[in-house]
Amino acid sequence: MDIEGYARHALLRGEDGIAEKLAERIMEIKNTDRQHAIALAKAAIEEARATLDVKGDVLSPITSGVTMGQFGVGSRGTGDFYAHEKIAEVIGSTKAAVDSTHLDDSGAVQMEGGDFLIVTIDGIHSRLSDFPFLAGFHVARASLRDVYVMGSRPLALLSDIHVADDGDVAKIFDHVAGITAVSELTDIPLVTGSTLRIGGDMVIGDRMTGGVGAVGVASAMTARERADIGDVILMTEGAGGGTISTTALYYGMHDVVDETINIKFLQACEALLEKDLDKKVHAMTDVTNGGVRGDAKEISRTAGVKLVFEEENMRGLVNPRVLGMLESLNIDYLGVSLDSLLLIVPPEHEQEILETVQNAGVDIATVGYVEKGQGAELVIDGQRRDFTPRFRESAYTPIKKMVGDTTPDDFEAMCKAIDRAAEEAISKKRHIVEMLGKQ
Repeated sequence: MDIEGYARHALLRGEDGIAEKLAERIMEIKNTDRQHAIALAKAAIEEARATLDVKGDVLSPITSGVTMGQFGVGSRGTGDFYAHEKIAEVIGSTKAAVDSTHLDDSGAVQMEGGDFLIVTIDGIHSRLSDFPFLAGFHVARASLRDVYVMGSRPLALLSDIHVADDGDVAKIFDHVAGITAVSELTDIPLVTGSTLRIGGDMVIGDRMTGGVGAVGVASAMTARERADIGDVILMTEGAGGGTISTTALYYGMHDVVDETINIKFLQACEALLEKDLDKKVHAMTDVTNGGVRGDAKEISRTAGVKLVFEEENMRGLVNPRVLGMLESLNIDYLGVSLDSLLLIVPPEHEQEILETVQNAGVDIATVGYVEKGQGAELVIDGQRRDFTPRFRESAYTPIKKMVGDTTPDDFEAMCKAIDRAAEEAISKKRHIVEMLGKQ
């Protein structure tokens, strides 16, 4: 609970008795007496009042009137992809070899000598806040995956941990243990990080959030834009990570979580790098939030090609217990994170790559091909069907099912509001850069 945010909204609404109402909320969550709660509430109101009407180029906030939840940001669907395209516009053109405009797994800059520095960051799964070890394990694995699929062996990990004011300090240790379990299994060190409270004194509760980053160096890259007409699409087995763990936890199927604790994806990548087969791959990606549906859209958009997938071949690569859980809950397995490795390769290298990954103990199969066109299609029983992502990824918890994944009726109006906000942000940035450039 953000008590300063609560106070600010109450002040804007002109509510009476704000301190008393806020104190009641504080006592619902925080183990404290009424006197302390009233004092904390009054301090929050004082700070909120001081920031209600700020002036100045830097301080004036940009607003769109559209919330993160309404637009599906972070939900790996149509709204989220649209927002990420706008983020790329705000960032603008860069000197990077791979930047946010590519919608790739990591970014890359070319160094003196010709090699590429690969950098990525992944946030922990928000629903795993109460399960710090799981959150750490899965986010560390995700970060390493994002570097591997750029054709680079990761060199180091870094972490950022934020725990709310009432969170137990042991959450930090549990979380770091999850990160370093992956670190020790892969011999990739966790070298630095930060540990902070969420919102300092102004956020009460025990919520945890944060992220893990990874860096690597590559002599050549397997960026998504290299996918080419005539390529074949390969996919490895997958049992999911944070998303599948969350589904299992919040539907009471806790034993399925064990299926997600593995490093098969990383082993497959290591096998490919060991034989320099990454240099024969046009594009690699990990099937994460948004599922194969989301990855297909991003690759098609970036490379300007159409991807065609065979549903039967993909189904056979999903961990049976995970697939059984998803189907029993009526969750589309192609719209959630499977943590599979997706490779797009020239057909002449198909067999060698299949054999190399299989010899590493990881199941893999050919699941599709690339052809001329746009978008993606799914072949079921010989019939081609549309394979575009929905407004949100597959609803994989009870709450997500309640929210739904259909496109809102006012989506176009929200897009226009988002466009205006992005344009304002670009103007604000340009103004400040020009102002400082004249000093």
